[in-house]
Amino acid sequence: MTQKNTVNNINQNWTDIYHLLHYVPQENISHQAIRLLQHIEKKQETTIGDLATYIGVTHNTASEHIKRLIKKGFVSKERSIEDERKVFVILTKEGNEVLYRHTRLDNEKLKSVLENLDASEIELIEKAFALLSHEARKCF
Repeated sequence: MTQKNTVNNINQNWTDIYHLLHYVPQENISHQAIRLLQHIEKKQETTIGDLATYIGVTHNTASEHIKRLIKKGFVSKERSIEDERKVFVILTKEGNEVLYRHTRLDNEKLKSVLENLDASEIELIEKAFALLSHEARKCF
């Protein structure tokens, strides 16, 4: 099997998994807003400048996105204790909950699937996801 086939297979399987097992979100929130929330979650101490770079927009555009997320109660701003010139964007409890529903697999659906597998198959899946996650973190 070629690397191109492997990439295509992984992508097809991933989209099937996500399509079938994701939560059905109740909130109307843009894909770009979810990407911002994800970046804030993963990077933790992130600034509007960091977010602008991440999504490839100007500082002002990122600032407008963050203002909308603040208005919805999904993020807040917090001044750095070490350097008061820095302002970090942080997730609120509501922001964490929305992000969870928009990016994770539904626990009940996933449990239902896992009930059909034996222990060795479950272990194989866990190891494969852990390995892929580990290598992705090293690359990016």
